[in-house]
Amino acid sequence: MSYRGKVRPGGPPDVRELANLTISKLSVGPMDNNAYLLRCRRTDEQLLVDAAAEPDRLLSMVGEDGLARVVTTHRHQDHWQGLAAVVDGTGAETVAGEDDADEIPVPTTRQVRHGDTVMVGDCPLEVIHLVGHTPGSIALLYDDPAGTPHLFTGDSLFPGGVGKTWSKDDFSTLLDEVTTKLFDRLPDETWFYPGHGDDSDLGRERPNLAEWRDRGW
Repeated sequence: MSYRGKVRPGGPPDVRELANLTISKLSVGPMDNNAYLLRCRRTDEQLLVDAAAEPDRLLSMVGEDGLARVVTTHRHQDHWQGLAAVVDGTGAETVAGEDDADEIPVPTTRQVRHGDTVMVGDCPLEVIHLVGHTPGSIALLYDDPAGTPHLFTGDSLFPGGVGKTWSKDDFSTLLDEVTTKLFDRLPDETWFYPGHGDDSDLGRERPNLAEWRDRGW
């Protein structure tokens, strides 16, 4: 497998070819945000996860085939700074969690809840609501029928711990949500793609859950 999930600001995307879906990962902006372009290999429809920054580079990655929709994983500014320009350039539908949508300055076409499905061509992405980093943070699960699950976690889960929280209660809530909705449900081989930095899989992180809880944030 040539895909490693390691991208750097200003560098090229890293591309992963699944049986039915192509995933292109690009680092954008001063905070090393990850943007993910998903392309259905049968229909060529495309979806972008987090138009975080540098819209010219995002639009170049999208190319001439257009963009059906942009999913914003949560309300924080570093995840939507390129959204207006990308939408203006493509006419894409905008999607966000219903508890964060009003805090995103670009109007949200579709507000989603836990358990909803967002399509990219023939490929379904399940919405998983994860409270704690923000009230309306969402992850997207592609349960590949030809392989292992793939999970786009925004800033809710990273290699080495959950995302930043601003109180003990928020931290406890987020860790509980990540434990019950992700680790308790999905297998070790589930590959996850965070909002910043390198990827990981649930098997590598699972042994550390108790340590994360003891450590706090």
